[in-house]
Amino acid sequence: MSVPFYFGGTNILIVVSVTIETVSQVYTHLLSHQYQGLLRKARNKGKLK
Repeated sequence: MSVPFYFGGTNILIVVSVTIETVSQVYTHLLSHQYQGLLRKARNKGKLK
C-alpha cells in the first residue's frame, strides 16, 4: 500500500489520542442531553401534582 506521507510513531499516537478524546466528548455530550431530558420530565411531573 503506497501512502503519500510517512506515519511515524508520534503521529499515530496523536491521531489515536485525539480520536479517543473526541469520542469521549461526544459520549459526554449525549449523556448530558439524556440527563437534561430526564430532569425536564421530572420537573413537568412535579408541576402536574
